[in-house]
Amino acid sequence: MTIDISQFKKALKNASPNQAPTGSSYRSTCVFLLLFEPANPHLLAIQKSDSEGYPWRNQVALPGGHADENDDSPLDTAFRELEEELGIPQDQIDVIGTTGHFQTINLVDIQVFAGLWNGKGPIQFDKNEIARVLKIPLKKLFRTHITSNFHGCDPDMAHLIYPYMDVEIWGATARILHHFI
Repeated sequence: MTIDISQFKKALKNASPNQAPTGSSYRSTCVFLLLFEPANPHLLAIQKSDSEGYPWRNQVALPGGHADENDDSPLDTAFRELEEELGIPQDQIDVIGTTGHFQTINLVDIQVFAGLWNGKGPIQFDKNEIARVLKIPLKKLFRTHITSNFHGCDPDMAHLIYPYMDVEIWGATARILHHFI
């Protein structure tokens, strides 16, 4: 399996991204769905730290975070958060586009930007916020998607789970992956 950049861009351009929710009750968050290693594509994800009282404790997520009033755009938020969380600068990312908006039960609106990371430079993160970085083979995610009969349907959230190593990807991150795949 290789990432065909032109096909990936074409598919994203022709896709119908999920729209932002109406009203202002949602807090805006922006994340990156980053792919790397085009010859053997992987997804870059993080596992949140195991901190008592942290609402996203131990969950697998995409790198990103909440918008600040100083951010000029949602994409600026995604880039700022990516560098803050993992030390990955903007010049290492080829932005493909957005896959749209996804909402959580905690009234957070997540705008997802898809991109290709060149894989250069060390990843650096704060262990108080992030337990580890996960480099997940797309083959594994696609295999789960197919064997779990997720393709072409909208699975119940209780069943929409992508296991990887010793963790399970569920919730909003699983919905984002399901939409992407």
